[in-house]
Amino acid sequence: MEMKNNILKNRFLIAFLLSGFLFNACSLDIKETDSIKTKGASDVFNGVPDVDGALAGIYNNISGQTGDQANLYALTEVTTDELLVPTRGTDWGDNGIWRTLHVHTFGPTHNFVTQVWNDKNGAVLTCTSVIDPLSKALPAQLASAKFARAYNMWIVMDFWGKVPFRNPKDGPDVTPAVMSRKDAYNMVVKDLTDAIADLPASAPTSSDKTRPVKATARFLLAKMKLNSIVYNGAYGSTDLDDVITLVNAIEADGYSMVNGNYFDLFKGPTFTNTDVIWNVNAGAGNRMWSSLHYNQAKNNEIAGTGTNSGGGWNGFSTLTEFYDKFQGPADDNSKGLGQEERRGYTQTLASTNAVNEGFGFGFQFGQMYGWKDGAAVALNDRTGKPLVLTKAFAESGLIGNGERTGARLLKYSPANGAFTAGVVMARFSDAHLMRAEAMLRKANAAGALIEVNKLRALRANTPALASLDLNAMLDERGRELYTEGWRRNDMIRFGTFKAAKKFKPAGDGHTDLFPIPASAILSNPGLIQNPGY
Repeated sequence: MEMKNNILKNRFLIAFLLSGFLFNACSLDIKETDSIKTKGASDVFNGVPDVDGALAGIYNNISGQTGDQANLYALTEVTTDELLVPTRGTDWGDNGIWRTLHVHTFGPTHNFVTQVWNDKNGAVLTCTSVIDPLSKALPAQLASAKFARAYNMWIVMDFWGKVPFRNPKDGPDVTPAVMSRKDAYNMVVKDLTDAIADLPASAPTSSDKTRPVKATARFLLAKMKLNSIVYNGAYGSTDLDDVITLVNAIEADGYSMVNGNYFDLFKGPTFTNTDVIWNVNAGAGNRMWSSLHYNQAKNNEIAGTGTNSGGGWNGFSTLTEFYDKFQGPADDNSKGLGQEERRGYTQTLASTNAVNEGFGFGFQFGQMYGWKDGAAVALNDRTGKPLVLTKAFAESGLIGNGERTGARLLKYSPANGAFTAGVVMARFSDAHLMRAEAMLRKANAAGALIEVNKLRALRANTPALASLDLNAMLDERGRELYTEGWRRNDMIRFGTFKAAKKFKPAGDGHTDLFPIPASAILSNPGLIQNPGY
């Protein structure tokens, strides 16, 4: 559909351009016309005049990028075994921008790679402007800005292995310095450590988790420590112990795993359950409708009355091999078949009701249903054939698929509303699994197994594991955290991101880092392209 439905792609692009800062392509060059020129300590920068306003823009920027199904979400998910976007006729061709993500043939001119580089480096500069002493931010404001800088810088460091960094007081002729991965890692760790001291106390049942608290910073710091084997080449002497200590502190603050409907954890717009540590106000609509078929919509059979009468976009799908990691019938995910809870279910004619109007949760394939005149109805595709989604794709590969190929994933479902606001960024269940992984990597497999089975015991129809190794640990994280933005990060840490998957041969590992955008290389002589590109 040539991205015609990408309605949110640039909605928040301007949100973080506060304090008069605009950034050029990738080098973050600041032109005189783009800057606040004031008298004082610097001819270019003399502090952010409205720190609260700048912080609001910083967090709106994070929210806006999270709500987009392209760019950041695409790089973290479509590059993995969780999601792919096959070309269906002429729909979703887009000059191969989606296909190259799945098969890892993306290059330095890929639009999503360039966009995320610009977004995140620009956000780092805005955060640094707030942190600068000239802005006179209060301790709590500094802590919030340091967390946001750590989050944005972490993504740059994680994606590209190096970070261009500009001091806001530098003039427009100063080329940003290039931080190594190790230096960027150390800066992120310091920012998070500093932030913990002055962030608000944790609030596990708060109705507003859109701004960081102590637990939010501890969560991201635990991520950093767990991934230090990637960022630093090996674990430091205390890294794994630090992960356990940080998660213990989050738990001591009152966060916990929740016993109940798994998919209710993601039902916004507010998340008062103790599992959610951080969420943003972004709508979940793009994540839902980019996957669903054109003829699937809220009340789509009642003409003109639905909140999304236009239907889905019929793009994002999942791989059979990822579905097969879950327990339950191999070829049927209809409701009530005893499948494990996190796999979700496809609604059937007998089980559909006016509350969910035909929509299920989790993996969707088989006959799709809608709702009309108080009853469930079987839907057809655009040619009039029964809308039966298949797990398999065309043998020809990512090109030449029909409109019914590929199972779809609905962690956020229209059953809860067509464009429900609220996307979860961090959960205690993730932290719990991080602690278990740290135990496993410290050769405490028995203790790690107990921890993993504590989580599984809270998920219906999910029996305990008999043993646990690193492969099983990665699979468990996939089952619990799919489409939450962690799969690429996990697969790299476990050494499987380069492995073969459907339609993609095994690689040499160079795609663990994305290519530095070509425009950045041209504008900053300190940047050297990552190997393999």
